Amino acid sequence: MPLPQNNPESLSSWKALKAKAQSLKSAHLLDLFDQNPKRVEQMSLEWNDFYIDFSKNLIDDSAWKLLYDLAFQTGLEQAKKAYFEGSSINATEGRAVLHTALRGDTVKARVDGKEVSAEVAEVLGRIEALSNAVISGEKTGYTQKKFTDVVNIGIGGSDLGPVMVTEALAHYKNHLNLHFMSNVDPDHSAELLSRLNPETTLFLIVSKSFGTQETLMNAQTVRKWFVERTNEAAIADHFAAVSTNLGQTASFGINDDMVFPMADWVGGRFSLWSAVGLSISLSVGYAHFESLLAGAAGMDQHFLDAPIEDNLPTKMALLGIWYTNFMEAETEAVIPYTQYLHRFSAYLQQASMESNGKSVSRSGKRVNYQTGSIVWGEPGTNSQHAFFQLIHQGTKLIPCDFIGFRRSLTRQSTPSRRANGQLLCTNRGAHDWKDC
Repeated sequence: MPLPQNNPESLSSWKALKAKAQSLKSAHLLDLFDQNPKRVEQMSLEWNDFYIDFSKNLIDDSAWKLLYDLAFQTGLEQAKKAYFEGSSINATEGRAVLHTALRGDTVKARVDGKEVSAEVAEVLGRIEALSNAVISGEKTGYTQKKFTDVVNIGIGGSDLGPVMVTEALAHYKNHLNLHFMSNVDPDHSAELLSRLNPETTLFLIVSKSFGTQETLMNAQTVRKWFVERTNEAAIADHFAAVSTNLGQTASFGINDDMVFPMADWVGGRFSLWSAVGLSISLSVGYAHFESLLAGAAGMDQHFLDAPIEDNLPTKMALLGIWYTNFMEAETEAVIPYTQYLHRFSAYLQQASMESNGKSVSRSGKRVNYQTGSIVWGEPGTNSQHAFFQLIHQGTKLIPCDFIGFRRSLTRQSTPSRRANGQLLCTNRGAHDWKDC
């Protein structure tokens, strides 16, 4: 089942949204609150530990309804079904897009008529086994010393996702020190290698094809450094790979049992839930990695089942379309009020901008509408002293996603704020949403 092909500009909802935006471009947010005193209550949603407040956006109920109509007219429900069931929705490469299948049995996904759940389970079992062996000290280096450091060598989706998650989950980190090598600048690799002991370091080379130029350049640099201090035979004890190219990994010196496959239906920018997440599992333990998968699967199920007016990811996506195509905003700032998410906006840049960075439609025709926004951001409160004046007092319309937490992981109470834009508030412990 291919994804629907249509020109949204020809749809009645698109034309109505164009007209609606004209009346809201000159609106003041305070006036919208005066017109509807129950605006916060009516435009806020809760799901599990998430509370999302949409009320502080330049949008009203009639615009929301038109956006729901747009989703219906463009075939969103049909697209969701094709996506989760394993249809070849990547028309350019003729592939399914099934990172959702890595996270749980939301739908019994099939590729070429074959269920993929057994394949996923086999890889997860291997991730668990290696993680447990390294963390416990059962698996050691070539001198029988326990591993103290793990280096993930990758770039793009093989780096950004694992970096973001290991930083986000640093509270749950074990004794292993995680490092990430992505930049081919020799200063980057030299600085990192100078702090490592080859006898106690495990290297993960993450490249599905084992042909990514930057990753292989760094891998060869590391290999040379390692062999100069040990020997060729020791590579088998200190290197693992996430790849499907067994010939190239064997030539590098990596044993087949240390190579973890990644299916071709897993896109790089959505691969952290696959074997690419091996570094995550090593950093926080497999039990926490499994919880990460379960949390993502829960949101997948919500996306599939929740009606559109209560569907968090759908509403956030529609709001992005509203701002970029109808309110003529060009960028979107993501401001997490937690240091743990300091790499979150960098991860979102690839997840959003690489996915939506298109200028032609699925039918091959050049588009006249905006396919995505420029995503950027930094953690609060530092960013308040950097670029907030332009947001608040400048001439540009910049939608902002503020991510806040009711309680910190260390259980210290933190002051809460409200600000123009979306407020995403998650709960750690007892809560009163009025305080978010």
